[in-house]
This record gives sequence, structure tokens and C-alpha cells, in this order.
Amino acid sequence: MRRRVSLTLVTWLLSSAARAAEGDPGAPPNAAGTPGPSAVAPDAVAPSSGAPAPVPIDAPSGAPAPASTSTPASAPSARVEDTVAPPAVLKKAATETPRAAAAQEQDVPTPLESPVAVHGFASVGFVKTTKNNYLGNSERGSFEFTEVGVNFTKELTERFRAGIQLFARKLGSVGGYSAQFDWFYLDYRFADWLGIRAGRTKLPFGLYNETSDVDAARVPVLLPQSLYPIQNRDFLLAQTGVELYGFVSLDDGGDLHYRAYGGTLNFDPQYEGAGDTIKKVSTPYVVGGRLMWGAPLQGLQLGGSVQVLRLDLDYLAPDASLAPLRTAGLLPAGFSGIVSAKVPAVLLVASVEYAVDELLLSAEYGRWRTHVESTLPVLFPETTTWNERFYGMASYRVSSWLAPGAYYSAYFPNADQRNRRDKYQHDIAATLRFDLNAFWLLKLEGHFIYGTAALDSSLNGNVPRSSLERDWGLFLVKTTAYF
Repeated sequence: MRRRVSLTLVTWLLSSAARAAEGDPGAPPNAAGTPGPSAVAPDAVAPSSGAPAPVPIDAPSGAPAPASTSTPASAPSARVEDTVAPPAVLKKAATETPRAAAAQEQDVPTPLESPVAVHGFASVGFVKTTKNNYLGNSERGSFEFTEVGVNFTKELTERFRAGIQLFARKLGSVGGYSAQFDWFYLDYRFADWLGIRAGRTKLPFGLYNETSDVDAARVPVLLPQSLYPIQNRDFLLAQTGVELYGFVSLDDGGDLHYRAYGGTLNFDPQYEGAGDTIKKVSTPYVVGGRLMWGAPLQGLQLGGSVQVLRLDLDYLAPDASLAPLRTAGLLPAGFSGIVSAKVPAVLLVASVEYAVDELLLSAEYGRWRTHVESTLPVLFPETTTWNERFYGMASYRVSSWLAPGAYYSAYFPNADQRNRRDKYQHDIAATLRFDLNAFWLLKLEGHFIYGTAALDSSLNGNVPRSSLERDWGLFLVKTTAYF
């Protein structure tokens, strides 16, 4: 009696428990989509190149470094709140005040004299699968893979700045080109070791979550979907609340970058195309943080992320799920069809990245715990599940216009169950990135995928994942313009 709901947010938290129970009587309805979830402070940048100095950046997420630079294209030039830094800035020594250093390096006005920085981006993509629908009606080919955004940042004083981004997308049934405020913040830096940011701020989770919306900052079209599911992008990108950040030099021992945050997550079922099944969603709290160590070996950084949250939702159970329960007399008198559920979760990720010259290597491993409680246990049984997800990724910039990359990614909804096609998904991907000029790029990407754990039954005629094709291919073409 298991049913699925076309809702990416619920997938992210409920998928582990629901998929672990797939095929068992009483297994709860689950959301659709792929499974789900870097950075240091804006004023204490930790570049991929391993540069030990914190430096400021003025270019927001829509304006990555020009493609002709030597920064490895598979990773963001800098893991920051809303920026990607030019390599010349990233290599600036920490002996000067960060913002003054950047102004001197680029020969630009000081923050007080700088105008509002405006940047934007627009992407159009095509998705095709050999079997199984993924991210939309992909078996026949789909152009419903578009993104557009514009952002504004302003240095108000040497220590105080503000930023905002407006974003819209269409990804299959998700988004519908409805514009929303992606992120916005006020940021005050007291010192290199302490800053505070308030607003809707990007989540520092793993290496690349903060730059997942910056197509020009990486080689792959899709980041490894085991940790960075694109369908959950609107839910996983940012939290509304407060964040502390800082940078501490350990001299010969390298440096530490920390971020800690607390607040809530915003989700609009209507925007996600799930208002007919999910009537109410709230996140009473989300707290977390990330600690990254820049090792003395140039280009090497290691760290870990943790996030704790709870999702509360009211779910409209389909009649097909309730009919057998009514027949068996298992429903309470006067039951309206609305089931309330609480899903606390703990998410853990360990990360390592090494960048040397034109080569970038990275790997991450995650263990996520979800617990489900509901007002109708016969439909949403109480379950506790640990899932597992990991990847290894590499890229190399061959020239100013060409950068190939590849990764292997794996996802297991229940770490204790791996024996059926719907209990695992292995993904081998290869990408070619072509930088046509400093403001326009093209990417070609192919995937061989083994397993169906992250597929959406509702996109496949409600066929259970256990009955979908085990081996399938995914091909993507994407072009992005940015300024």
C-alpha cells in the first residue's frame, strides 16, 4: 500500500525510512526525486588552491572567475557565501587586511567607494535517458532544465556588507519559472576569527553545497547526486537565521575555517508542484556547522559537516492508500485523510579536497539518520534509518577552453540493505566542459547508472522502483551565460 508523492523535500528526509521499508505492508508514502544533502566565511575565503590567506571577494555567485584562469574548473574558485574569486585574489597573502588587500590587488576602489555589484546567469539544458524517467520526461528527451538568476552585493563599510539574489528555474515539474529570493543577508565582520551573518544564508554543508547554483564554478553539469541532489536545490541551498564564521591561522600547522548556524528552512509546496499532496510543511529548527582544516600541504583541505533538523508536515493520503485501511477498520472515526508526521534528522559528511596546478581531486562520505513519527502509524510506521552516500571526483584543465572531469557516486537508502536494485544506485559520470569565451560555456555529460534507489516512481507511471530498469544511461547538454 505504499504510495509516492511528487515532493523533493520530503524525499530528502523520508526517503531513507520509506525506501528501507519498500515492499513491506504499511510502508509510508514517500516523496519523489533524488536523495538529498562548502565553505568558509565570505571574509575568510578558503580557496580550492589551498592558499592560506583569508581574502575578500566582491563577485557574487553568478560571476565566477573567467574561464581562462588556471583554477581547476571542477571546484569553485573559493568556497564563500555568494562569491567565486579570481585566482590572483585567492593567492594574496594574509599579511594585509583582507578587504584592503583585495582592493590593492585588483586596483579597484575601496569598499566605501564601490558601487553595487550586479551579476547574473542564465542556463538552458537538455536531459535524455535511455530508460527510466529522471528529472522529468527524460526518456523522450526534455528541455525542462533551465535556470536564471540575478544578484546584487554592496560593501556598506569596510566590515559590513549586504547581498541578495533573485532566482527562477524549471526542472521537470519543479519550479515553473516562479521567481523567488534565493539568498539575502547582512554580514558584519568583527575580525578574521569572528563574523556574523543574518538573513537567508547558504548552508555550509560539504564542499560544494554553497556553490551548487554556480554552474560556471565546476566541471560537472550535475554534482554527485548522492550528496548534492539537484531536485532538492531550493530546499538545501540556504537557511533563514543567523550564522557565525571565522578564520584562525595555525602558523606552520595550516589554518582553520569554521561556520556555525541556526534557523529554519523555507519550503513552498505550491512552488515545488506538490501542493495537492503536501498541505503544510515547516522546519521548527535547523542547526549545524562545518569545520575545514587547510593543511600545510598546499592545496589540501579536510573537514566535516553536521546538520540537525526536524521536518513537520501534513500529508493528504491518497484514497488508494486509505481504502484497504477503511475496509480493515484501521482508520480512526471521522478521519479526514490528513496525516501529520515529524521527521527529525541528523546529517554527517566528511570531506577532503586536493588541488594542485590544473588538477583537482575530491571525495566525500555521508551518513544520515532519519526518524519518522506520525499520527497514523499504520500508514506511516515509526522507523529509524541510517543511509549511506559517497563519491570520488576528479577534473583537469587541459587548456583555457577545455576541462574534462569524471566521478563515481553511490547512494544506499538503508545502509543495512543493499541487495535489490531499489536499495542502491551507482553512478559513473564523465563530462567535457568547453569555455567558449569568458562569459559563455557549454557542457556535455554522460552517466552510466546501476540501480534505481533515487528514481521517482511517479515519473515512471507509478511503477515501483524495484520493477524499473536496473541499468540505464543519462545524457545532458547544458549551456550557461554569465556576467
